[in-house]
Amino acid sequence: MEKTAAHGIKFKDKMGYAMGDMGGLLTFALVAPFLQMFYTDVLHIELEKIATLLVAARIWDAVNDPMWGAFIDSRRPTKRGRFRPYILGASIPLAVAGVLMFTKIPGLTETQYLIFAYITYIFYGMMYTGVNIPYGSLASVITDDEKERSSLSMWRSIGAGIGGLPAQVLLPLLVFIKVDGSDTKVLDYNKFFICTVVLALLSVAVLVSHYKLTKERVALPPKQTADGFSIVNSVKALIKNRPYIALCLTSMLFMGCQSYTQTMLNYLFNYYYKQPGLYSLVTVCTYLPMGLLLPFMGKLVTKYGKKEICSLGFAVCAVFNIILFALRGTPLAENAYFFIALSFFSGAGQTFFVLEVWALVMDVIDYHEVISSRREEGVGYSFFSFGRKIGTTLAGAGSSLMLKYAGYDVKSTVGQTAQVAKGIYDISTAVPAVMFALMFAIMFFAYSLNRDKTRELYKKLQRE
Repeated sequence: MEKTAAHGIKFKDKMGYAMGDMGGLLTFALVAPFLQMFYTDVLHIELEKIATLLVAARIWDAVNDPMWGAFIDSRRPTKRGRFRPYILGASIPLAVAGVLMFTKIPGLTETQYLIFAYITYIFYGMMYTGVNIPYGSLASVITDDEKERSSLSMWRSIGAGIGGLPAQVLLPLLVFIKVDGSDTKVLDYNKFFICTVVLALLSVAVLVSHYKLTKERVALPPKQTADGFSIVNSVKALIKNRPYIALCLTSMLFMGCQSYTQTMLNYLFNYYYKQPGLYSLVTVCTYLPMGLLLPFMGKLVTKYGKKEICSLGFAVCAVFNIILFALRGTPLAENAYFFIALSFFSGAGQTFFVLEVWALVMDVIDYHEVISSRREEGVGYSFFSFGRKIGTTLAGAGSSLMLKYAGYDVKSTVGQTAQVAKGIYDISTAVPAVMFALMFAIMFFAYSLNRDKTRELYKKLQRE
């Protein structure tokens, strides 16, 4: 493939690439805000058992994710592409798994519900891996141009934002009903299940469109063949890749913080503010800065660099979450709209990493090529994806344990006590503050590909 054929993407490519994450997120976005609530409030599974389930699923992912990435890297590209066929093939199984994960079979015991939860949650995780790893690797073969890759990263974030809107904005307004004799609302399983089925069907249609609209342009390096693949050598090179390790840790914490926050805010607005529908406004205020900053991201990246603006964003997030925690127990903290307003500024800080994370991934994969002379997106992205799953697992297990610490009663059908509600506020603000501070420290001090070094990296690859 000639160099000139490896870039020059069009609007169709950007829109098609965005639809890949949109399709996956239509069901995946249900996990953070609703899966634990489904387990506690619908299936009535004990919190510590949920935490164990989430950890067990990630132990399997530790084997499954790298194996899938290594398998893809070890295969020769087909006429339809190196990554796109896998995304198309896993689209329907992913939709089926998403529905099964939120299915309640009447009459089962708690133990039987727990076993079914293990089977369906792990199955969903495997199918999401089947789509997500080849999709995550796809951007690096759509174009080899730095600005086009940054643009793809932003379009992926737009697709993810749109894919997450139904779960995070619409469903909180549709699937809760008020309990007789109480001002607390509970999850209406029947409404929720219907919404899940609709989103699963829609995800298939979106992923098929993604397959049709995207095109793979970048060929493997001339020296590389599938026959020479060695996962041991790939892992050794990844361990030496300092910016890759730093990015994996940062993204793991970010996914954990995002997932933890989405889970806890569902409980917070239901039991502390007693207005579960307002959770939708938090999501809007979190993503609204993305739309406002999107037109300026290209200029900001060019002038300051991806590492630099992401580090600043994490610092902003930490500051505003510290403010929310410090104000606990005050009239301001008891005002849901004040909480939502500050969420806007925290969302503004997150925007930089959300929009640029996939461009950062492509940078560290390029760096991997420089230090190993091999282009192995599948393995690199599989371990990166596994790290993000570890983050969501820590969030799921951590939120379960933190709710238990706050005194949450999974058997209650009429709500939680005022003391429990106050505890939910504390753990909803303190934990994100600490996690964002850690993200800032890792990104600022450990991620070595600053603006100038990234430019040198691209120049080196273009000369080879």
